[in-house]
Amino acid sequence: MSLSVTPRAAARIRKALDQRGGGVGLRVAVKTSGCSGYAYALEFADSATADDVSFESEGVQLLVEARSLPLVDGTQLDWVREGLNEGFKFSNPNAAATCGCGESFAV
Repeated sequence: MSLSVTPRAAARIRKALDQRGGGVGLRVAVKTSGCSGYAYALEFADSATADDVSFESEGVQLLVEARSLPLVDGTQLDWVREGLNEGFKFSNPNAAATCGCGESFAV
């Protein structure tokens, strides 16, 4: 099981943690939502919980809820700019389909 980030995503995570005054890393979860069935949920974490599985990638810690891990196993997060928008982009090998806006996915 794994989760990783690109160097650009890691730099953005570090910058956000510095701006908020600290934290241990980025928590990644999946919730039932969106037009395709599942949506990613991201939050900066001040500490790990008993339900978190921890991964280190490019010098940042990623925390994944254990129940979400099968849905995001092997996923890589990138930080991209597309036109006027910028944000995290998920490359999830488990996603059989994604919605047009890229906010949700199906397995």
